[in-house]
Amino acid sequence: MIERRVEALPIEVSDVDEFIRLSEKAEHCLVKRKKDKAKLKLRTKKELFTLKTGSKEIDEILKKLKCETREI
Repeated sequence: MIERRVEALPIEVSDVDEFIRLSEKAEHCLVKRKKDKAKLKLRTKKELFTLKTGSKEIDEILKKLKCETREI
């Protein structure tokens, strides 16, 4: 029998404090900016977490993250 790896969907986090706490165990954080919105993608070893927020709030959140950040 052949085993296939099932790709799990990203987990969307709505609480900023929870997202910052998750960043302690993350490898990196990808930042995707649009006109008035922004999306943060936090990659851990097993899962991917996302946070959608306004572009004005994103700079404050990035200062608090405890992992490497990359702009895409």
